[in-house]
Amino acid sequence: MTASQLYINSNTPLGANLVSGGTTFRTWAPEALEVYVAINQATQTPSAALKNPDNLLKKDGNGYWGGFFSGVKDGDLYRFYIVGTGSEGFKRDPYARELEMDGYPDCDCIVCNPGDYQWHDAAFRVPDFNDLIVYQFHIGVFYAKDDTGKDIRAGRVCKILDVVDRIEYFVDLGVNALMPLPFQEYQGANGLGYNGTDLFSPEMDYSVRESDLAPYLARVNRLLTAKGVAALTTAQIKGQTNQFKVFIDLCHLYGIAVITDVVYNHAGGGFDDQSIKFFDRQPYTTDNNSLYFTDQDHAGGRVFAFWKKEVRQFLIDNAKSLIEEYHVDGLRYDQVTVIAEKGGWGFAQDLTNTIRFVKPSAVQIAEYWGNERWRGVSAPPNGMGFDLGYSDALRDNLRNVIAETSRGSNAHVNLDQVRDALYINYQNPGRWRMFQCLENHDLEYFPHEGRDRQPRMSALGDPSNSRSWYARSRAKVATGLLLTAPGVPMIFMGQEFLEDKYWDDYQGRPELLIWWEGLEGKDKAMSDQHRFTRDMMWLRRKYPALRGEGLNVHHVHNDNRVIAFHRWLPGFGRDVVVVASLNEGTFYNHSYRIGLPIAGHWREVFNSDIYDEWFNPNVQGNYGGITANGPAWDGLPTSAQITLPANSVLIFARDTGDF
Repeated sequence: MTASQLYINSNTPLGANLVSGGTTFRTWAPEALEVYVAINQATQTPSAALKNPDNLLKKDGNGYWGGFFSGVKDGDLYRFYIVGTGSEGFKRDPYARELEMDGYPDCDCIVCNPGDYQWHDAAFRVPDFNDLIVYQFHIGVFYAKDDTGKDIRAGRVCKILDVVDRIEYFVDLGVNALMPLPFQEYQGANGLGYNGTDLFSPEMDYSVRESDLAPYLARVNRLLTAKGVAALTTAQIKGQTNQFKVFIDLCHLYGIAVITDVVYNHAGGGFDDQSIKFFDRQPYTTDNNSLYFTDQDHAGGRVFAFWKKEVRQFLIDNAKSLIEEYHVDGLRYDQVTVIAEKGGWGFAQDLTNTIRFVKPSAVQIAEYWGNERWRGVSAPPNGMGFDLGYSDALRDNLRNVIAETSRGSNAHVNLDQVRDALYINYQNPGRWRMFQCLENHDLEYFPHEGRDRQPRMSALGDPSNSRSWYARSRAKVATGLLLTAPGVPMIFMGQEFLEDKYWDDYQGRPELLIWWEGLEGKDKAMSDQHRFTRDMMWLRRKYPALRGEGLNVHHVHNDNRVIAFHRWLPGFGRDVVVVASLNEGTFYNHSYRIGLPIAGHWREVFNSDIYDEWFNPNVQGNYGGITANGPAWDGLPTSAQITLPANSVLIFARDTGDF
């Protein structure tokens, strides 16, 4: 095979791309002396043979090397062999769609046809941003069982096809968007995923070898045929890219969006010689600068050189590939703060504008902790243009309150901080732009220390006994407030069923894995909490006011430990009132007065007290609802007296909701 310049121009895509009769190869290496493509070559091939003039790419005036090779087909193996002023040797393609399963990092890239997977999701529509309920999980430790139902996670990295078994669980739970931690290739089998080195290739440890696909294929096909879709073959789900596409396709068939977590502030937590670092093989310098990166570190990796248009394009191309080739429905951008502080403000604007043009329905979520948070979700030029921005106000203040209640019935509890957090808003209108959570991968990560590691909600509610009534009921109140507050809520894996342990990405710590067996009959508190969370999620989806703009926190009584707020749709009503108590005693016999915005009958559509020891035989509440005919109260025109159970969330509504 001899390189030619057929199909090669400034618009030829980077990486290896199939065209009629062969494949184009193109890469950016401005300071390299020579760039060859080694196609289907053994690793031990002598360098002299690798530097065959027939395999030499041609450099253009902008530092890009390109060439067309006839006969190169889908599945062929390749690497670049780069000669620089500092060294020479193999380099993996920064745009490689897939890597060999064996030998990493000394492995070949694979020529892939991005259109060979036949999607079945044409009818899927991404939920409106304000309708999202997001579930975050780590693929490597989340879930894996064999055909006998035995948990096989200990000592084994979970696969994306293992998570296929949980799709029906997610549907039943009520989440409509999944957000796995990053699945781009990173060094080692264990990790959070924030140390990616090969950004276009899925993590191979999350993939299943072709020889082991049979049981997974049966599970995939069961879900496909249940939706009236033809079964797939082994050939259609082999390889990392197709396995991730199958998972996303199935999620779409079952009505669930997929938001992928991407890391564009830095790369690596260690780089091998064949990685993107010093890609054009220039000498290592005292500041250790390199082609794609600055000389600055973050989280153990190197910060991207955002001032270079080629680096910006590389990252934007990566985001586009996830949207276009993987059909993902949104991107969660890690530590945008670093991007903004390291010269990437304009890059962020270009990135969000491009993705919005490519797929307007794709949500873009920024983990941005700058002093002016509103700028993350504001349109350029004043903002970076993301759709949602992380908020720590409700999270931290609600955690403070739960910690205060754990000190006993006489401890002072300051609910003013929760009220104030509920009102915080990055844009008006646009309360939905707040991305809210109580637990996440960082806070509950076992290796973290100090303030970076915080207890899970049940352990926070009662540090002495995470299964006590105090722990259970306080966790319900916290989750209930999260799911009724303005903004888009996110649940972290296990939170929905009272998981009390920290988590770890290392399978050698089985004691830190999510305890699915507790949900499967070995811990009633877990199954009760799961029922509570599921019903609360579906209630949020049923009542549009809980996803709307209207908010009035009209009742805060710190001595009674009670907070209440009114949610509605401006111009449409659909009023809902949420009452939360962290009082350890019940206000019996309709003895607690709450202001209400409209006179007349209000249905009690949710009562958390019923879920404790389900079905709670001693449940207290307002069966049949309440009538607002009392005097003006809490600044509202009327009021009603209610029975308010200890440590509970009650929700009252004027109508029966939508479905």
